[in-house]
Amino acid sequence: MVTQELKSGVSWVGAVDFDRRMFDELIPLPNGTSYNSYLIQGSEKTALIYTVDPTKEFELISNLVKLGITRIDYIIINHAEQDHSGSLPMVLELFPDATVVTNEKCRDFLSDLLHIPLERVKSIKDRETLSLGDRTLEFLITPWTHWPETQLTYLREDKILFPCDLFGAHLAQSDLFVGEEAEVYRSAKRYYAEIMMPFRSSIKGYLERVGALPLDMIAPSHGPVHRRPALMLDAYADWVSNSVRNEVVIPYVSMHGSTARMVEHLTNALVERGITVRPFNLTKTDIGELAIALVDCATIVVATPTVLFGPHPSALYATYLTNLLKPKVKFAAVIGSYGWGGKTAETLVKMLDHVKVEVLEPVTVRGAPDEVALQAIERLADDILARHKSINIT
Repeated sequence: MVTQELKSGVSWVGAVDFDRRMFDELIPLPNGTSYNSYLIQGSEKTALIYTVDPTKEFELISNLVKLGITRIDYIIINHAEQDHSGSLPMVLELFPDATVVTNEKCRDFLSDLLHIPLERVKSIKDRETLSLGDRTLEFLITPWTHWPETQLTYLREDKILFPCDLFGAHLAQSDLFVGEEAEVYRSAKRYYAEIMMPFRSSIKGYLERVGALPLDMIAPSHGPVHRRPALMLDAYADWVSNSVRNEVVIPYVSMHGSTARMVEHLTNALVERGITVRPFNLTKTDIGELAIALVDCATIVVATPTVLFGPHPSALYATYLTNLLKPKVKFAAVIGSYGWGGKTAETLVKMLDHVKVEVLEPVTVRGAPDEVALQAIERLADDILARHKSINIT
């Protein structure tokens, strides 16, 4: 990709990865991603904000060469994860006078992960500034807006925020700026759900500080640049709030059809009661779509058959993932069938120890669901409706 200009003297010099389809060997990337790197040229000093994933370091260096950059004074690292810092060793080799600027905790991560010499790192503190001459960088230390060492960088004169992963999106596109807001919003919500949601409480505490900054642009480390910062500020305010919607998410798996019949009956019963339902067949589901659904829902119902003595492995994975992501879901239940016994419901409930939920009575049936089991499903639907009414979302 060619270099592109945010404002005069502020350029995008990163890389777009249209082909990448997996991140951290865990997160599907249906729309690829970008590794954004920004060059800021002040009247006296030049700063590079982030590097790129090491698989794309040639593109970063090529972009700097195209711009005729012969000196970089500062390399700002807001977060040590390798998709942002992985090309740092090469950049430091090519620009031997450059100083890495970050906070102490990030400095230590860079030393551990990339063996960056400590003498090449300048440590900064919260609200500290760095002059580039006619431009000023201000640093906000914001631990647990993903990792414990994360920070934000604010370019005062141009009113541009460089928040690294915060407000980002795994979205590969040739346009530098946000075009179709609905598309970017969904990609950003997926990114939040998969990566940022576990740190919801921390992010919530920093949004007021970010919102107080005069902002013309938000330039994240993944995805397009926002020229209307309110799109992301408003979205994040909603996502990190305690409010939930009148929605039930049902991740399920069925081996011989019994659990699927229970899911179908529960889905219809909830719809009849005016509740939005999102069932996800775990043998077919893009796990990112499940994560998005968990952002707003009030209730999760895990549906699974019993395999030998416990839940189906797919249901275990979905429950484990939910516990890791820590959504603001309020209620949870388990339904499913079994052959001769086991402790499926107890196992799944214990796995939700990081999610503060009220657990509703499970519905489990031996073999195929009969009329008694379907009546129990109806009662569960009534219980879910009553709980949703109790928090005023119906």
